[in-house]
Amino acid sequence: MPEPDKAAVDTARPISIDGKTYNLNTISEAAKAQLLNIQAADAELKRLAIQTAITQTARAAYGKALKEELEKGTPLPTN
Repeated sequence: MPEPDKAAVDTARPISIDGKTYNLNTISEAAKAQLLNIQAADAELKRLAIQTAITQTARAAYGKALKEELEKGTPLPTN
């Protein structure tokens, strides 16, 4: 996974975590790094959700095409 962009943290906007509000200008560099990691993870989850939707759509289309192809043939008799 690519390294998060350190400029991505908007320090002008406070954040709230577990009911507490923090000024991003005053939190430690380690805390900012963890925030960037969370943002990167959130972006990756969003990307994967989009990829999952694309894959599910493709799978449904493949299933439909398979069913159409199978209907052209003769199924084996059932016992």
